[in-house]
Amino acid sequence: MNNITQLGSGQLYDTITLPDVCDLETFDSPSDDIMIKFDCPEFTSNCPVTGQPDFGSITIEYVPNQKCVETKSLKIYLQRHRNFKGFMEQIVTRIREHLVTVLDPNMLRVVGKFNPRGGIHPTIEALYIRDGYHLSDELNEE
Repeated sequence: MNNITQLGSGQLYDTITLPDVCDLETFDSPSDDIMIKFDCPEFTSNCPVTGQPDFGSITIEYVPNQKCVETKSLKIYLQRHRNFKGFMEQIVTRIREHLVTVLDPNMLRVVGKFNPRGGIHPTIEALYIRDGYHLSDELNEE
């Protein structure tokens, strides 16, 4: 637990800093046969062309291998996207890549459901499955 620095620190976090993989802290997973799911309904980023905010929700679900992401560090990481300029597809893919880097999970899915723009309600899904890993029937049902 020595690598967990943000939880319980009592310090306000800097939302001006752009999100980076090093923002994500981890701890040892208690099991590799569980599914962990986070719903983040207040996600905000910025359009790289207009600079206008994009609002939506991010859902992250994963089957850990050896590591779990610490929740407060994930919250801070996601909130730092408020100042990040990127297309929705880039953002969802980037979140997936960062989480795969720090967690090395068996399976990870990131879904971004963004508020409508111009009458279109975009949903972007980025999936990662470790080579040779198969979801059990229980985890595959939804």
